[in-house]
Amino acid sequence: MKKILSAFTLGFVSLCMSAQTGHIMQGIGAVNTSMGGAATGQPLDINGALHWNPAGLSAFQTRVFSVNAGLFYSSPEVRSTVPTPGGPMSGVTKDERGASLMPSLAMVWGKKNSKHTFGVSAFGISGFGVTFPESASNPVTMPQSSGGFGRVQSDYQLMQVGFTYAYKLSDQVSVGLAPTFNYSALKLLPNPIAAPSPTKGYPGSDKATAFGVGGQAGIFYNSGHGFKLGASYKSQQYFQEFNFRNTYADGSQAPNETFRMNYPAIISAGMGYSNKLFDLALDYRYVDYKNTKGFKDKGWNMNGSVAGFGWENISVISAGVQYKALKKMPFRLGYTYSSNPISSELAMFSLPATAIIKHAFQLGFGYEVGSHFTLNGVFHFGTSAGSTSGPLLNPMMANPSNPYGAIPGSEVSYKMNTSMLMFGVNYNF
Repeated sequence: MKKILSAFTLGFVSLCMSAQTGHIMQGIGAVNTSMGGAATGQPLDINGALHWNPAGLSAFQTRVFSVNAGLFYSSPEVRSTVPTPGGPMSGVTKDERGASLMPSLAMVWGKKNSKHTFGVSAFGISGFGVTFPESASNPVTMPQSSGGFGRVQSDYQLMQVGFTYAYKLSDQVSVGLAPTFNYSALKLLPNPIAAPSPTKGYPGSDKATAFGVGGQAGIFYNSGHGFKLGASYKSQQYFQEFNFRNTYADGSQAPNETFRMNYPAIISAGMGYSNKLFDLALDYRYVDYKNTKGFKDKGWNMNGSVAGFGWENISVISAGVQYKALKKMPFRLGYTYSSNPISSELAMFSLPATAIIKHAFQLGFGYEVGSHFTLNGVFHFGTSAGSTSGPLLNPMMANPSNPYGAIPGSEVSYKMNTSMLMFGVNYNF
């Protein structure tokens, strides 16, 4: 049993890094999230416009300040099975991380009849982690002395600051640009980027940080008769390398390692329609994981460390409706669909990529408090709609006919639900 578990331990450690990248945030702020994240062709609030289409900022003709904060909770679980002489052994481990804070802060300077609109934003666009406790029944989280991997923890945050400028080419057409500046922090226990020691296994890392830069450009069309269109391109966010300072479980120093993990490029296209009762929005996004550093490589290095995770490109569809029959109190419904970037043969490398949510549902509202303040709220529920599963992998079993070292008769799978409650305040000067 111990030999079998030790054989696939090298593969199991890769789970931490994939858990940190998370998934593309479906929305920013309470209004945009409640519309399923759709804003490329329907800029209902400044947060959605700043994040998805800078040209949409031209729709705002006054100064607006917005602050939002939400509590995000996920409930991932990991199941694994290994063959033994006495029959298969399997178990389930549930996450104990708890809630995470999702913040956003934005300001827009607009002016009636002006062709120029400016904005600045600070958004938490990704921030996930896992805490899988040690287990006596689940093979992958059994104590290390028994050949498992014990307790697994990870923590990641990504904050993006943007400076946006929108220009009206005409009454109907606007363009926008936004350079973006990023800060990310990542801690891994264990660290799959490091080569394992034959006697001490994989080390854990401290919290490493990296800065990154990128940009976004967009175009927005408003017919003036309710119908709207938009498109944008957010470039890959190029980061410095994480410099991990590693320590073995016994407290001794391990060799430091570096790893570069960029944020993927995103192409968005959307449409909207508005009348006195409804605002409708529909977006399509294409996320280019396949050409992103940290995701495009896959498999093992010669020293047993992880080369990359082999994620595929994904499509995201966002849709939302805002109902405005009640004066000063609109209601919103949103839906988001996302495809899965993880293939079954590589599922092991993304073991707790629990942010892979296939279906997400949102219910939100707004309430105007006087002539300047608007309070917004949203409740989100998401589900992976089943498990992502595949065989356990062992680099020592890799060969031309079995390139990733799949262990016969083994399986690992993971699934999750998510929920979030978010509130925000907009102040119109």
